Amino acid sequence: MEINNMLSVDFSIEKSLKRLKHYLPSQAPLKDFVHHNTLHAFQHEKFHEGIQMASHLFGYSVYLPANEFHEKFKAGEIDEAHLKAAFEHQFPDLEWNKHKDFFLKQVPTYHISSQVGKMRKYWKSIYHVNLDKLVHPILFRLISNYLDQGVSIWNFPNPDEGFLNSILSNEILCDFTLFKSKRVRALVRSGNTELENLLKILVGQPEFYERYLFDQQFEHPGWSGMVSILESNPTSLFQKRPITLKEFIELELLLEIDALDSNFKGHWEPLGKIVSGKISPKLFKESSVKASEKWLSVYQEALEFTYYDKVLSALVQNNPEKQKNDSFQAVFCVDDRECSIRRYLEKLDSGVQTFGSAGFFNLPIYFQPAGAKFFTKVCPAPLNPKHLICELDQDSKSKRELHFNKSTQNPIWGLIWSQSFGFWSAIKLFGNLFKPSLNSTNAYSFHHMNKNSKLSIDFDESVPEYNGLQIGYKTEEKIQVVEGLLRSIGLTQDFATHVYLCAHGASSVNNTYYAGYDCGACSGRPGSVNARVVAAMANDTKVRAALKEKGIDIPETTVFIGALRDTTRDEIEFFLPDNLSLVQLEKHKKHVELFAKAHEKNARERLRRFENVSKKGTDKSIQEKIKRRSVSVFEPRPEYNHATNALCVIGRRELTQSLFLDRRSFLSSYDYRSDLEGELLLPMIRALSPVCGGINLEYYFSRVDNNKLGSGSKLPHNVIGLIGVSNGVEGDLRTGLPSQMVEIHDPIRMCMIVEHYPDVVLSSIQKDSKVMEWYKNEWMHLLVIHPESKRVFRLNGCRFEEHEFGKYPIPEKPDIPDGIEWTEYSGNINPFKF
Repeated sequence: MEINNMLSVDFSIEKSLKRLKHYLPSQAPLKDFVHHNTLHAFQHEKFHEGIQMASHLFGYSVYLPANEFHEKFKAGEIDEAHLKAAFEHQFPDLEWNKHKDFFLKQVPTYHISSQVGKMRKYWKSIYHVNLDKLVHPILFRLISNYLDQGVSIWNFPNPDEGFLNSILSNEILCDFTLFKSKRVRALVRSGNTELENLLKILVGQPEFYERYLFDQQFEHPGWSGMVSILESNPTSLFQKRPITLKEFIELELLLEIDALDSNFKGHWEPLGKIVSGKISPKLFKESSVKASEKWLSVYQEALEFTYYDKVLSALVQNNPEKQKNDSFQAVFCVDDRECSIRRYLEKLDSGVQTFGSAGFFNLPIYFQPAGAKFFTKVCPAPLNPKHLICELDQDSKSKRELHFNKSTQNPIWGLIWSQSFGFWSAIKLFGNLFKPSLNSTNAYSFHHMNKNSKLSIDFDESVPEYNGLQIGYKTEEKIQVVEGLLRSIGLTQDFATHVYLCAHGASSVNNTYYAGYDCGACSGRPGSVNARVVAAMANDTKVRAALKEKGIDIPETTVFIGALRDTTRDEIEFFLPDNLSLVQLEKHKKHVELFAKAHEKNARERLRRFENVSKKGTDKSIQEKIKRRSVSVFEPRPEYNHATNALCVIGRRELTQSLFLDRRSFLSSYDYRSDLEGELLLPMIRALSPVCGGINLEYYFSRVDNNKLGSGSKLPHNVIGLIGVSNGVEGDLRTGLPSQMVEIHDPIRMCMIVEHYPDVVLSSIQKDSKVMEWYKNEWMHLLVIHPESKRVFRLNGCRFEEHEFGKYPIPEKPDIPDGIEWTEYSGNINPFKF
């Protein structure tokens, strides 16, 4: 195999920086934590080839160790039939029976080495100097202070001048000097700090320049990646900090030259001369695949399809009872954590009908809370909203807290308050350690928006735009939002009296990754604003009149109600319209009781994953344990979030209803009968592919290499400048997910399952090359269930082929070891009839 864009002798700063940015991590600041494909730079290659390239270049582990695969084979999570099929696919010239025993019993091992980093190691081997140890503490302290968003008491001097200029201008004007060597101080005073000039001093030979930059920047990919993100998207920070990757590298080169000059008094040679003839200047060169890597890819394929085929068998055989639809309808986010609550609602009341839609409910907006200086995006990260929703009169609880009284900032009153209420705060904190409870400092999902506040939903011509954003929606825009939502999920007739739009968020304390627990379709924030606004739009009489003309007749007796579900605490809050009738209110109260029962049962199901909590007690007491767990300062696992995610099903609810899928599936409602040409299908797959694929692959890579592609344990993490986390106070920023979020995850690729005709699905996705890339290169699998014949087709390259799978019976109970209750079993469970 071969990697394109091989390094030429002619060095181009622009091309090298562009290539470097492409391979650096693309994790945004904490407030905008959005899951993404960790190895996005290799997505143009086939999955196995791409991740093996990444392994050779950067030394990443990209599969589970062979011994873990062997353990899964012994446990039945990999069966021999799928292993044989995967083996014959990877080794078409070999016979399975001749190699079977060796393959099943031997543990293939191989040494993982990294091309990136080899060049700069010569500083240590030749000069016995660790440049990273000398430079990184200074570099990291400077960059963290410059980008700081509110942790530091002192502001960085002249931040508007840019990162490097603000440092060098102080170097020239002040008596204090950052650099020790005369040469570097002279370079600074003369302004001769251009990147190519510094590389000439440090490396010497142009053909090695790019390789040196890769070695240098991937010694701290977290900071380099953050700088690259902020350069391309400066609005990622509330307090703007102009910065470029080029100037960040220039400062590091100056610090390295300064360190070498100071240690060796100028008696050192450029590194290019030292390594010439010892290593190739071509970093991106041909690399061969080792047999052991192919073996692991065989295990990987077998693990995936052993599970997929059991799910497919259950889907095609499923024949649920027809829903009565006489209670209420509820639209949830497609999020895999909503799979179980939908199942319990339908189990407790056969008259309940549930749907799945992206959690921003087709409403791309910015939201500005009352009294806030900034606004935030509440829709998928790639979208650029044109509308702003403002909270007009929030009655904030934090203003009534004694600890938040403005008098505490006064020197005299501050002393009095700290001496009086400070003791009470200490007692309260001490008690909270043993009996955790909510307080104003918790990351509580219901604090995102006050349910009693007013929102600027309606457009007012007299109100000017704010930062180029229209405040509120015009009637024709409301119609477009509501129609798009209802048609996409297939809810265009037979409306119940109550339709709930259930957004979701999460609560936790002492958790730097809490944004990763909220709604991914809302840029890592709760979707409460979206649910409440869309419900108000759907209740608008003008909107309903227009929708009726378009064939969507919503009865006058139907009311839409927004809601927010806390997935960590298993509780829900409703945003009731002001004009509910007594009859509607009484029905709603009964629905609230049903939601409460479903949440209690859902809490018990979730608890089976948490090994340090007693499983005994009533459903109600179990839910209270879950709530206390969510606000415990000691708890690094308030929930497991998307751990074990593996599926995304796009189709009618009849496919998955009554099936236990173990909270492993994203569920998106879609009725092929109302979209025979696939016009609605492409936008849906276009939105779901990067979201579900990004979540899945970040979990995959954080699981198989938690040290390099994940962020290790979250226990030693410190928040740096409110933008990222590091181990200690001056380390590199950690990217990926911590071990506490992925430790129970099975690293298998996302399987997208669509109910439709294969030719329609193919013609739809071929219209978008970016969507097609996900599936053609197998970073996600795409399977289609023919709605009439129930035959399954798998995308292979650019065409669908029929996928043969065994017809596994759907068990009536979970397949777990004897003597263990299913609510006590912490492993993954195959589909069963719930």
